[in-house]
Amino acid sequence: MIDPDAKRSAAKSQRPPEERSRLSRILWMAIGWGAVAIGGIGIVIPGLPTTGFMVFAASCFAKSSPRFEQWVLDLPGVGPHVAAYRAGEGMPKRAKVTALAMMTVAVVFAAGFAVGVLWVRIVIAGAGVVGWWYLLVRVPTSDRGSSSR
Repeated sequence: MIDPDAKRSAAKSQRPPEERSRLSRILWMAIGWGAVAIGGIGIVIPGLPTTGFMVFAASCFAKSSPRFEQWVLDLPGVGPHVAAYRAGEGMPKRAKVTALAMMTVAVVFAAGFAVGVLWVRIVIAGAGVVGWWYLLVRVPTSDRGSSSR
């Protein structure tokens, strides 16, 4: 038996952007632009994933502004990867291997240079393990195309 409250909350989360409250749309828009900014920084800083943040930005914009959602999907280089991921195709194998390698280097570097208490290093290593698990288990691998950040 389906819980009526669960059904109502699921329907509420699927509302088109124009039916959401103004405050809700502004918050989703701000979070989306924050993700675009971090993804943009990822273009020039190795180890910071651009596509992941753009996927997140597109999701935020889907809840606030279809125009900006389409803008992300139309971006050269990253747009096709965002669209493919959202369609359930996952990441190209080469991109996944590169992401795992960069994540490993970043975690080892961060944990190695963490000064002070042991728990900070453990938290950094734990975050790395969660990232590895997520990429390996939750993100499907496709054989299409070459990688993009």
